[in-house]
Parts: sequence; structure tokens; C-alpha cells
Amino acid sequence: MKLLVDADSLIFSSAFADTLEIAKNSFDRKLRDIVNHLEEFHEIEEVRVFNGSLGNFRNILTKKYKANRKASARPELLGELHNLIKFDYNSIFEYGVETDDVVAKHWFNECKLVGRNNVMIVSIDKDYKQFPCLMFNYHHKHWCVLDITIEQARFNFYEQMIVGDTADNVNYFFRKGAKFAGKYFEGCVTDYQYRKQLYLLFKEVYKSKAKEKYSECYNLLKLRTQ
Repeated sequence: MKLLVDADSLIFSSAFADTLEIAKNSFDRKLRDIVNHLEEFHEIEEVRVFNGSLGNFRNILTKKYKANRKASARPELLGELHNLIKFDYNSIFEYGVETDDVVAKHWFNECKLVGRNNVMIVSIDKDYKQFPCLMFNYHHKHWCVLDITIEQARFNFYEQMIVGDTADNVNYFFRKGAKFAGKYFEGCVTDYQYRKQLYLLFKEVYKSKAKEKYSECYNLLKLRTQ
């Protein structure tokens, strides 16, 4: 099994420490605990760490993207810890995209090489649920492996276009949640059916700007695999 670790959240939580050394030790311990746990059930062949990608293209699409996040909430050691993890773990990052996109691209390519059952994404980020992947959610309330089917992944993505993403300040439909989306997409199976049904909702809400808003929402939420 190849583990693709989205380390951004682990680094963020570890950076709330008095010193860089303590923060680094905290990160090392958290990652070690995850790998040790997964080794009880899988033969781990490789662990790839991803963190600290810069210059997200989504900020160009709209100034509202992640505009709800307060700079004061960032731990002081965050930047230094990112750099230290990059050095110590030879972690993978890119410019112009988010860490999620980099992980998604590696997941997509590895699945073609070794098969989807031999690759696992390690993250608490729900955005990865748009892929038919194996995903280990290490949040203490979950701590489990998700085995997401193609059908579930397809629904998850189009549901998110309606429900939005509060953490990233993406919300195109006020007060339309998961319950609404489940009923609205009832009977949809193919991508075409989902897209057609969803576009009708954009037309209803945004009228002449439906195409523009649909495209904007899609590109904010769709992780890049190329």
C-alpha cells in the first residue's frame, strides 16, 4: 500500500507549540501513530508526504475564496514548520495549486500504475471524497478507512456544489443542504444527468449568470488530477 499523506492539517495543529522543536516532535508523533495504525492492516510500501503548496489559482477565480479565514488564527510557527517538514520528509508541493490538487494528481497517476486498491489518501479533508478512493480519515471522531465507490464519489462532488464548503467560503445556494441535495438528485446516475439537473438549479437562482456561476463553483471545488 502506498500512503499519500496530506500533511497540511497535521502541520497546522502541530504548529500551536512554544518552540519549533516541540512542534516538529508533535508532527512526527502524529504521523508515526497514523502509519503504525495502518500497518496493522496493510503492508505499507511507501509513505509520501505533501504540504505547503503556494499560489492557489482559485484565489484568481474569486476574491471570496477562503476570505473568511482570519490571519490571526494562524499559529506563529506555521511557516517554519512547513519548511522543516519539506526538508526532513522531502515532501511534495507545487506552485499555483493547493496541496489537495497535488495529492489528487499523485493518487490518479498511482492508481493507473498499481491499482486503486493499493493507494490510500491520508487526510481529514472531505474534498477527497469526490474520488473513488481509499481514504484514511485520522480525525479522532472517525479514525477509519473509507472505501468510496464510483457512484458515491460522483454524488459527493455534485452534492458539494449545492451544499458548498463553509471552510473555504464556497456557498452558491443559501440554506440548501445535504437533505435538499439528496432529494434534488434523486434518479441521477450519470455525470450528464447530474450536470443537467444541477445546471437547472443554477438557472433558477442566477438566471443569465448561470453558466458563469456554475463554472466558477465547479472550478473552485473540483480537485485537479492533471
